[in-house]
Amino acid sequence: MTHTAQTVNDLAVVLKERAAVELQARAADVLELSHAIHADPEVSWEEHRAAARVADLLEASGFAVTRGAYGVPTAVEASIGSGDLTVVLCAEYDALPGIGHGCGHNVIAAAGVGAALALAPVADEAGLTVRLLGTPAEEHGGGKVSLLNAGAWEGVDFSMMVHGMTGVDGSAGGMGSTAVERFEVVFTGQTAHAAAMPEQGINAAAAATVALVALGLLRQHVPKATNMNAFISEGGQATNIIPDRAVVQVELRAFDLEVWRDLKRRVLACFEGAAIATGCTWAWQLTEHPYAMVDSDPDLARFWDANLVARGRTIVPASSVGGGSTDMGNVSQVVPAIHPMIAFLGEVGPAHSPTFTISAATPAADDAALDGAALLAWTALDAALDPDLRADLKRRTAARPPGATQVPFTS
Repeated sequence: MTHTAQTVNDLAVVLKERAAVELQARAADVLELSHAIHADPEVSWEEHRAAARVADLLEASGFAVTRGAYGVPTAVEASIGSGDLTVVLCAEYDALPGIGHGCGHNVIAAAGVGAALALAPVADEAGLTVRLLGTPAEEHGGGKVSLLNAGAWEGVDFSMMVHGMTGVDGSAGGMGSTAVERFEVVFTGQTAHAAAMPEQGINAAAAATVALVALGLLRQHVPKATNMNAFISEGGQATNIIPDRAVVQVELRAFDLEVWRDLKRRVLACFEGAAIATGCTWAWQLTEHPYAMVDSDPDLARFWDANLVARGRTIVPASSVGGGSTDMGNVSQVVPAIHPMIAFLGEVGPAHSPTFTISAATPAADDAALDGAALLAWTALDAALDPDLRADLKRRTAARPPGATQVPFTS
């Protein structure tokens, strides 16, 4: 669907207002969803009740819903509209072990679902097909990567989500994230009696210890924007048995892909050196999908920022967020996308903490969920109704070969 330059601005104003009115009418449902998910946390890949809540609400609202979408048991796909420009709105809902929704994914789910509900009555007039994709296991596992590989973004023109935080609002274009890879290293040695015949043992736990010491010394010599985390998850069962097996869990992050690759090479050398020093053998394997950096589409980010101001919020200069990682980065590498942050204004406390868990169910978080829903809906309408951006999005989709979204991001 196309519109003349003379009518597009007026139509955008009208459709945005209708979307806002629809969102206000559904606000109670959106916030009930947020609170229910928050009160019933489920960790990565186990979000059965959260996925059902999302599916039930959208199905009752006239969406065509697929549960267990793309072969992922806790994924949901809900679609409405018949336009030739397709947007995928992402809703995360996994919680953190031990602290529940200490990253506020209940707000992410509510904002995504709220945006889909707001767009439902105006999608066809804007020439949009709206898909809400419930994406599990962002915290650990990479649900979006599994969905990418299964074809969930095939033929999609752009994709968006919004993540809550405490503090102040920044620009969508200032959102930075690191690439991250998580893997485990297994050292294999030889058991022996630790007191009677220690000379016959090969101590796998000693290899793990040497490796962690080497990582600690390496930190002085790597770029400051990188991050290395590791811990020994298995290192022996009894003091009088020299352990023949030790397992180390490792996480590496960097903002630049080549820096990340070099960091991994140097980290693996630490493990190799530890194996040589102790006489162990060693092997490593991925434990999760790697995450790419977020590549924010500048046009979508520009519209988001303008809509945030129009919603009555304030962009604070130099308040961009970075350092964390998200599987939305993988999506952004193959489909035009944004992953802005929205603040729980007045709330304080670091993410991934019990304090943040409390903040994610406050009135400030409710405001962020509704504002985030409105901004996602308005930005989708801007993309659909701006002739130049719409044409560019369609051009990029046509230029993307079949299966391009299914290539996993690897190191």
